[in-house]
Amino acid sequence: MELKANILMVIVTMFWGLSYTFMVIGLETLDVFNTVALRSFIAFVIAALIFYKKLFKINKKTIYFAMIQGFLLVFTVGLPMFGLSTTSASNAGFLVSLTVVLVPILASIIDKQLPSKTVSIAIICTMIGISVLTINSTLTFQLGDIYCLLTAFAYSIYIIINGKITKSVDSISFGIYQMGFATIIGGVFCLLFESPQIPTTSSAWIAVLGLGILCSAFGFIGQTVAQQHTSATATSLIFSLEPIFAAIFAVIFLGEIVTIKLLIGGLFIFGGNIIAQLEHFQHIRIVKKASAKTV
Repeated sequence: MELKANILMVIVTMFWGLSYTFMVIGLETLDVFNTVALRSFIAFVIAALIFYKKLFKINKKTIYFAMIQGFLLVFTVGLPMFGLSTTSASNAGFLVSLTVVLVPILASIIDKQLPSKTVSIAIICTMIGISVLTINSTLTFQLGDIYCLLTAFAYSIYIIINGKITKSVDSISFGIYQMGFATIIGGVFCLLFESPQIPTTSSAWIAVLGLGILCSAFGFIGQTVAQQHTSATATSLIFSLEPIFAAIFAVIFLGEIVTIKLLIGGLFIFGGNIIAQLEHFQHIRIVKKASAKTV
């Protein structure tokens, strides 16, 4: 069962890597918040239809937390779309994957502790990767790269809050209403700053439906199901494959070129992500040893 769960997680991660390609295609005719609202609405409807019984298992706490996370989700999904206006889908995938390293850093700050040696090494690797990927000949960052780095930061906060929230609410009903609030908030921003519209081209429909069905609805449901049968460590390691998938799909569908700069910078960031996961392995070994002593 664990093998099937891991395979499902790989598929989910593959679709998340594909999301960067969908975002680039969607931005050809749709604005950012317009796309976010449509994507969230499609995901909300599909998840609500599948888990309709969960819609009634709510309380004030679930609604309150769903509203907070829905707000964060709008920026987590929207910021990389702003970034893709001036950076490549491959770059975006690797930069957003910094979340894997940022989560333990922020957790250390919250707990008022210095990062461990393992995390410190991961930070150095990822910083080298960021420098290689983003700093150009004039030693400046592109605005798109900055948006993607902000995405990683926002997503890290989202993950940390999510980890605390889901312990006190029903995760599925919380997830459904979270998508609902993301739809409302994205729609409000669209009304304020953009001109709302529905897709008018086949490519725009493919992008929006792909983001809504494959990347959001299937991603949410697939992750929920898979994580019931696999470990958090395996899940984190599989998530590290997202930028690899992002780069592969960008080359296949967007015609992006794999440069030496992308390979070197990407490898450093990917290596940093893997090193960061060693912290989870170490924690699991400690827990197992402690359990063995008490038996």
